[in-house]
Amino acid sequence: MPTQTTSQPIGRFAPSPTGELHLGSLTTALASFCHIKSLGGRWLLRIEDTDTERCDQQFTEQILIDLEALGLHWDGDIIYQSERIDIYNDYLSSALRPLTYGCQCSRKDLEQYWEKEKKNSPFDSSQVLSDRTRYPRHCVAKDLDRQQHKLRIQLPDYSIGFNDGIQGLQWDNPQQTLGDMVARRQDGMINYILAASIDDGLQQVTHIMRGLDILPMTTAQISILHAARLPAIGHWYHLPLICNSEGQKLSKQNLAQPIDTRDPSQLIAKALQLLQQSAVDKDTPTNMLKQAIAQWDNTPLQGQQQLNSCDS
Repeated sequence: MPTQTTSQPIGRFAPSPTGELHLGSLTTALASFCHIKSLGGRWLLRIEDTDTERCDQQFTEQILIDLEALGLHWDGDIIYQSERIDIYNDYLSSALRPLTYGCQCSRKDLEQYWEKEKKNSPFDSSQVLSDRTRYPRHCVAKDLDRQQHKLRIQLPDYSIGFNDGIQGLQWDNPQQTLGDMVARRQDGMINYILAASIDDGLQQVTHIMRGLDILPMTTAQISILHAARLPAIGHWYHLPLICNSEGQKLSKQNLAQPIDTRDPSQLIAKALQLLQQSAVDKDTPTNMLKQAIAQWDNTPLQGQQQLNSCDS
């Protein structure tokens, strides 16, 4: 597998502008910023806006305003994935082409197939339900037109291991977990993890710190980077999810409240407390972040999968 060609640590924050930043996304941004800066590295900002149906320019603008107000200043130019569709398609047509194939199965087709399997299966229905997350590969040998249909990518059917700096040693079989996932929809929309993998490789990212909800996609990303002959990620960190009082992950889908940056110092203090970091002196965002970087420590988070936003 290719290795990194850069000696400087490189991290990134990659929000999707489907809404404004909330406490969960703020803690991810702050953690990735403080961690990579504590290593003397660069912190990149990438706007993952390939989902043209849900992403909105006004959310992108607000995210940038909020990050600036919090003193979370990125290094280099911002990358917008919506401007890089040709790059992803080039990889799908070249290095990744042997792993891809056209697929004409609709969601309705697959629902009907799994319902039939459920009725006819000699196994417990729970086994069929768990299999429903994977595509049954109806089109893998049909040689359908790649431009006229959605494009699937075949993930490897073997276990891949990696050490997570927060969650510990991880093993997963991407084929069993995700199957042949859709790499490009029929309307041309690029899959999130495919675009993220290619960009992480091209930007030579060395350290990825993100939410635990993305952990199941990590071995798929490792596989895509390898197949695309892009540099491997050397360090993975999946943060515990910030949850509300009902145990739900703070997210736009759960109507998490947008952050209010009129008091950025208070927000930074709250996020650091959630991340179980040592307290910093109440000061300007810049000075608070300097202190947070100097004393950053992943240890209190290790092995944790959930943090309650109401406990701070």
